[in-house]
Amino acid sequence: MTCIYKQSRQFIYRNARPLDLARWQYHFENGSKEAVLTALSAYQNEDGGFGHALEPDSWNPNSSPIQTWTATEILREIDFTDNTHPIIQGILSYLASGKDFESKFWYNTVLSNNDYPHAPWWHTDNNSTCHHSYNPTACLAGFIVRFADRDSDLYQLGCRIAKEAYNAYFSQDLLGDMHTATCYIRLWQYCDDIGMVDFIDLTALKERLREQVKHSITKNIDEWETGYICKPSQFFNTLCSIFYTDNRDIAYYECDFIIKSQLDDGSWNIPWGWNGYPEEWSISKNWWKGNGAILNMLYLRGMGRLNEEGY
Repeated sequence: MTCIYKQSRQFIYRNARPLDLARWQYHFENGSKEAVLTALSAYQNEDGGFGHALEPDSWNPNSSPIQTWTATEILREIDFTDNTHPIIQGILSYLASGKDFESKFWYNTVLSNNDYPHAPWWHTDNNSTCHHSYNPTACLAGFIVRFADRDSDLYQLGCRIAKEAYNAYFSQDLLGDMHTATCYIRLWQYCDDIGMVDFIDLTALKERLREQVKHSITKNIDEWETGYICKPSQFFNTLCSIFYTDNRDIAYYECDFIIKSQLDDGSWNIPWGWNGYPEEWSISKNWWKGNGAILNMLYLRGMGRLNEEGY
């Protein structure tokens, strides 16, 4: 069997952005968090938000909630929790500023996306909260609760929005959108990180999220070959996850799927594309492939399938 790890590593070193190379080195080669933070900081603007295609489907250099959410995901990936660090302080400043925010939601898309190469789903006719979607608002509220000063107005805002998100989640059927579901998982995780909170029932949220994950994962494996579907790795990547036991069989199937679907260059297929900007999309597609290689290796390792031989 080809060494899946070696092939992935070669792809990363030949194609990845400096940020993704730093992430790879941190996870697999004893690299430092500081190197990841240095590379990540290049995407942060003076207002504290993130832009510059950190989320590769939008080349907008201006700050936006989705790009800033992407930064929070990387911070969580490397388990960085120093809320005095300029990156976290900058994010909190951006979220406190009221920019790209309306009443209860941070905008899912922003109008300035239209001025730069982007995927069609980031195009908008106006600044939008995407019909009151909690993607990425639920996650950003959780980030605030986790990292903001408890005596600040921002912390109170985060608590309010987290409670509203929680109530909205329990007032409807299970979500059909895996990305919004992931934002609710982050909300629960951020609140759980700091212990019990008095504005949501963490135990009830955890149990509903377990049902959400079972509901969301695409069980028809025939669709996995070509479709944009929901796999276990959307929600967890370790055996100790609360979501693992309920989804054990399909989680192990994903390991086999990752191993068999690796391309000759060490990357994996990206199951989406843009309608326009073909030159920019070819670049962004490569950026996504670098990200995918990291996430796939983390998943295999977390599932106990990445041994010393690399598979």
